[in-house]
Amino acid sequence: MRVLHILNHVQEIGNGIVNVAVDLACLQAKDGHEVGVASVGGEYEALLANYGVKHFKLDQKRTLINLLNAAFRYREIIQVFEPQIVHTHMMTGVVLARLLKSTSRYALVSTVHNEFQRSSTLMGLADRVIAVSHPVAESMAQRGIPRQKLRVVSNGTLGSVRGRRLQEYLSIELHKPAIVTVAGMYQRKGISELIDAFARIAGDFPSCHLYLVGNGPDRSLFEEQAKNTPFQNRIHFEGFQAEPQLYTLGCDIFVLASHRDPSPLVIPEAREAGCAIVATHVDGIPEALDDGQAGILVPPADSEALASALKQLLGSPDLLQIWKYNAQQNLERLSVLRVHQETMAVYEELTTNCNIFSVVSG
Repeated sequence: MRVLHILNHVQEIGNGIVNVAVDLACLQAKDGHEVGVASVGGEYEALLANYGVKHFKLDQKRTLINLLNAAFRYREIIQVFEPQIVHTHMMTGVVLARLLKSTSRYALVSTVHNEFQRSSTLMGLADRVIAVSHPVAESMAQRGIPRQKLRVVSNGTLGSVRGRRLQEYLSIELHKPAIVTVAGMYQRKGISELIDAFARIAGDFPSCHLYLVGNGPDRSLFEEQAKNTPFQNRIHFEGFQAEPQLYTLGCDIFVLASHRDPSPLVIPEAREAGCAIVATHVDGIPEALDDGQAGILVPPADSEALASALKQLLGSPDLLQIWKYNAQQNLERLSVLRVHQETMAVYEELTTNCNIFSVVSG
C-alpha cells in the first residue's frame, strides 16, 4: 500500500500528534509499505529516512499566498507519489487533501487528536475519521460526524521507534520522594492546580520535590505562582526533555492534571516506568488508565482533591507500591504495534468497501 501522511512539521519538540504520526509512518514502512510524509520538516526527517519513509517539503502556514503555494506543491507530491491512502493529522492538511481529492484516486483518512478545538470538526471531511479514544469518538459524533465514518484507534506509545527500550535508560537522580509531570506548559494541562496541590502537602512531607517537565507559553505564569509559595526551592522547572523516561523512571508519583486530554501519550510511558499515577477524570485519560485500575483518578481543576490523593500515596509506602504495581499491568494494548495494526485495518476496510483499488497487504 502507498500511504502519505500530512503533518505541519516533524520537529522533535514533544508534540504528541507528530510523535504518533512518526511512529505510524516508520512502522508502516518497516512492514513493507511505501510511505511518505509531507510537512515543513524537522529533526525527525533523519529517523524517517532510516526507515525508508520519503519526506516531501510542504509548508501549510495559513496565509493566502502560502496556502495557494501549498496547494500547487501538494498536487505535485500527489502526482509524484501516487498515494492510495492520504492520512491527515491536522486541520489544514485535511482541507487541502479534500479540496484536491477530485483529481486523484486516493482514500482520505484523518485522525482527531485534539477534539476540544472547535475546528476539529473539519476532520470529518475525510472518508474515515480515526478517534484516539472512545470519548473522542463520542464527542465527534455528537458534533455531527457520521458514526459510520468513525473508528477508534486508541493511542499507544510503548515500543516507539523514537526512543530506546526502557531497560536502556538510566533514571535521573531526583530528590525523593519525587512527584513528576510531563506536560506542555499550558493552562489546560492543570499545572496551576498541581503547583497549588503540592503547596498544600509540601509542609507535611519536607523531603518531597515537584518536577515539571515541559515547555510552553504559560511557563512564566507557573514560575511566578511557584515563587509565591513557601516551597519554591522544591519546585523544579525542567523544560522540554527529549527523553522524559529519565524522569518517569526516577520518580515516585506521576501526575497528569489536565483539564482536557483526548488520549495522552505520557500515561502509557509513566505506566511502563512503574510510577504510581494520579490523573484527572477527563476525556481519554480514564481509558488510558484502564478506568482507574492502573491509576488514581481525581476531578479536573480541583487542587484539593489532587492534594488529597498525593497525601494518601506519600503517607503510605504500602499504598504507593500497590499503585506502582497496578500501573504496570495490562500494558500490551498500549503498544505502537497495536496502533499500527488497527490503523492498517482502517485503511484496508476503507479501500475494500469503497472499491477504489485493490489492496495489497504488507
